[in-house]
Amino acid sequence: MPPVKRQRKTLATLLRPLSRARPGTRRPTSAAENPALEAIWHAVCTIPRGRVSTYGAVARAAGLPGRARQAGFALRVAGASLNLPWHRVVGAGGRIVFPRASHAHREQARRLRAEGVRVVDGRVARAALIDLGELDRPPSGRCTRG
Repeated sequence: MPPVKRQRKTLATLLRPLSRARPGTRRPTSAAENPALEAIWHAVCTIPRGRVSTYGAVARAAGLPGRARQAGFALRVAGASLNLPWHRVVGAGGRIVFPRASHAHREQARRLRAEGVRVVDGRVARAALIDLGELDRPPSGRCTRG
């Protein structure tokens, strides 16, 4: 049996991010270059003040059915300059998905109440939930404060 020839790799090669390990693949370098994230951001912009929608409904409105988690990811990576009304997106059944004791949970509940949405025990009132398919207006390019 011939001896196994081992290739020596430098420390820099071993620590290189996996996205650069395969030169044949191309991934978007920023979130702004990802059309799926852009579509989700546009869908979130269409949620009117005083109403809320679920991550799943946002994903469906963006043309990405079954990708509720991607809607959550899109909101997490969105820059503050987009002025997205992130607080208008809740989990299935109208539940605020952040841990109850977290700052994000308190902030989302505070913002929703300021818009007139009833929040009880971390859930919004069913009457405030909308399916984004019900909206007739096209998504705007950038959200405005409101």
